Amino acid sequence: MNQNERKIFTADPSALGLFGLAMITFVASTQKLGWTTGTSFIIPWAIFLGACAQIYACVNDAKKGNVFGATAFGAYSFFWLAVAMSWMISNGVFGSTMAQSADSKQLGFAFLGYLIFSVFMTIGSLETNKVLMIIFVLIDFLFLGLSMSVIWGIEIGHEIAAWSEFFISLVGFYGSGANVLNHTFGREFLPVGKPLGIFKK
Repeated sequence: MNQNERKIFTADPSALGLFGLAMITFVASTQKLGWTTGTSFIIPWAIFLGACAQIYACVNDAKKGNVFGATAFGAYSFFWLAVAMSWMISNGVFGSTMAQSADSKQLGFAFLGYLIFSVFMTIGSLETNKVLMIIFVLIDFLFLGLSMSVIWGIEIGHEIAAWSEFFISLVGFYGSGANVLNHTFGREFLPVGKPLGIFKK
């Protein structure tokens, strides 16, 4: 086989992307649930797992022609970068003037924008597998709760967001493990569920 005939295969990056999502939502949810305090030690996980791991998955899904995976991992990776920077602003990393002039409702409207995005991604997830579908439904509740809490000050929104984020992490860990083990053993070691097939012809 000559050099022109060689094929480069790209492994499915979903396991790493889902692991990144699971780790950051697991760590971040502990602060929302009141199990931990502050955001200083959440920021590194937001940057390296929430962002970098999902950016890697995004790029490699794009190489495989997976529009849904590339869009999802890409959008949520940049979400975590933006959130990490927002926390850094609040913690005074960029100076006290910037921290004092921050309007949290602007962040709330960003959450609302991601809710809109996540709703149509949830529709798309119906044609992937049930694990991803559950993750996207939980993400919808996460952004709904965050929007309610930050924009309108509805207290129950914080609880909805906190528990949704926690369950996203648990299902994300399962999805990551299933992806690795199913590929490793060449069979369905952990079931992920067939797509619903509602919209696809």
